Amino acid sequence: MEGIFVTVVRLPDGSERVFDHPITVIDVASAIGPGLARAAIAGKINGKLVDVYNQIDSDSELAIITEKDAEGLEIIRHSCAHLLAHAVKELFPDAQVTIGPVIDDGFYYDFSYKRPFTPEDLIAIEKRMLEISKRDLKIERKVWERTEAINFFKQQGEHYKAQIIESIPGDEDLSLYSQGNFTDLCRGPHVPVTSKIRVFKLMKVAGAYWRGDSNNEMLQRIYGTAWTNKDDQKDYLHRLEEAEKRDHRKLGKQLDLFHTQDEAPGMVFWHPKGWILWQQIEQYMRNILSQNGYQEIRTPQILDKDLWVRSGHWENFRENMFTTNSDERDFAIKPMNCPGHVQIFNQGLRSYRELPIRLAEFGSCHRNEASGALHGIMRVRAFTQDDAHIFCTEDQIQDEVVRFIDLLKVVYADFSFKELLVKLSTRPQKRVGSEVQWDKSEAALEAALNEAKLEWELQPGEGAFYGPKIEFSLKDCIGRVWQCGTLQLDFSMPDRLGAEYVAEDNSRQVPVMLHRAILGSLERFIGILIENYAGAFPLWLSPEQVVVLNISRGQVDYAQEVAAQLKHHGIRTSLDLRNEKITYKIREHSLQKLPYQIIVGDEEVRTNRVAVRNRAGEDLGQMTLQALIERLKKELSSKV
Repeated sequence: MEGIFVTVVRLPDGSERVFDHPITVIDVASAIGPGLARAAIAGKINGKLVDVYNQIDSDSELAIITEKDAEGLEIIRHSCAHLLAHAVKELFPDAQVTIGPVIDDGFYYDFSYKRPFTPEDLIAIEKRMLEISKRDLKIERKVWERTEAINFFKQQGEHYKAQIIESIPGDEDLSLYSQGNFTDLCRGPHVPVTSKIRVFKLMKVAGAYWRGDSNNEMLQRIYGTAWTNKDDQKDYLHRLEEAEKRDHRKLGKQLDLFHTQDEAPGMVFWHPKGWILWQQIEQYMRNILSQNGYQEIRTPQILDKDLWVRSGHWENFRENMFTTNSDERDFAIKPMNCPGHVQIFNQGLRSYRELPIRLAEFGSCHRNEASGALHGIMRVRAFTQDDAHIFCTEDQIQDEVVRFIDLLKVVYADFSFKELLVKLSTRPQKRVGSEVQWDKSEAALEAALNEAKLEWELQPGEGAFYGPKIEFSLKDCIGRVWQCGTLQLDFSMPDRLGAEYVAEDNSRQVPVMLHRAILGSLERFIGILIENYAGAFPLWLSPEQVVVLNISRGQVDYAQEVAAQLKHHGIRTSLDLRNEKITYKIREHSLQKLPYQIIVGDEEVRTNRVAVRNRAGEDLGQMTLQALIERLKKELSSKV
């Protein structure tokens, strides 16, 4: 009947609720049960996150979001950033607020203030946040007219907020959120009341340029973390402590592996021990690639601008490239290896019978990363990739992807990474190639992932403009996720750079190019290994595997003989014959995290044996040198 209001709300379990009056998300939650109403943080109407006070005025699909949902935790963190801003404004009224987004495990907020915030300030701010939380203030959203909103913030001296509003497209709603006497610009959604934000901690203050531009004012960025319960926060803080202990920069110095310095920003000086570690990894990869049908190549460091224009890098990657000039020609130091690999493929006419062709390179690349983004050996400007490109036909894509996944799993397992996280990114809005090609390649990647029996997450629209991609991430021993491996399908570059082969019907066809890496950059992967193992590398990777220690001068000759025998069998062995107490030497070498310490005294000389201690400090007793060598070789072969 005309004039009767009826709204049907469909819930995630398929059930429906019918209402004959205007309702909000919180009304629906209350109708389901008082417990859900108390737990409700937000709603999701037809896939869009909204506040609990959002009105539902038509038939809709609705999910009630609580702190148990991933979206719920994100909303809590987002609301906590605004709680931080509220506390700062109460304590430091002259401070200007700017932006406060959610980040991994927490949030931050940037402020402009006349003096640096101190550690004591952070304590006071966190205390005030707790007080505001306990006030149980309702958090309300209102849509404002643009000029009105700009004037509101200018009158409050919040010039950064006014600038932000001026940069927002005119067709977007300007929503302002208020809690008590504090109002902030935000898209939302937020928790309904401040008391929903209970478990949080401010972590540190850092500098950050307004809008990331070094020409602008340096702001103060306060970082924080927020959780739904104290146990989760405790676990997180424990992980941070562990991460601090494992910091690759500290361990790199302690173990004498590498260093960086201002004269070469983002570039690594590898010390002898660090270079041994590098070589072990590179040789391992070289051997395993050779066993799997890859041919190793080497391409130039510097290539003419014209090649980078044709490949598309000059247009899309120019700001990240180091350039030079010679003989009135512009050159770029390569930021990636793919255009050079196409040049090798292009030498001579290729037949379909030759495909697939797998070209691998430990390619040295340079990228002009922002100085503020550099971090030890994890984020650098000069790096080496375990890079390879597979040139194949469209029909070969699935088989090649399956082969690659099998190889990748073997490599990660050898480095003790058992848990693999996989994401498939499909066609973006802006792309090249036909829809038929995209259909075929996406289907091939999906089929390959399923054939490999991998669980994977779909990322619609996140592929490269030239093809879909798979990202492989590994989880370290303290639960951190590191994205390392990639596989990308590319229809564009081979065509742009003139790659072709003679097909079975004698026609000229453009090959598909698979860009693939397992470790990613060797620098970053070594950083991950240092932190995963906390510097205590398995025997096969340890730069020094064994140290031989004498107790007194009477065992020098025997100690030298033992060390010589171990070296003869390929064991990386050092010798410590210093006239120091044995306890001092043991302690010192323990700090270097060597897998084994071999101790020789008068008893060992007399019985022609050695005393063995492992890294954990366990006394493995006396054994013959032959027995020790067999033990070490067995451990080396198993890569444990």
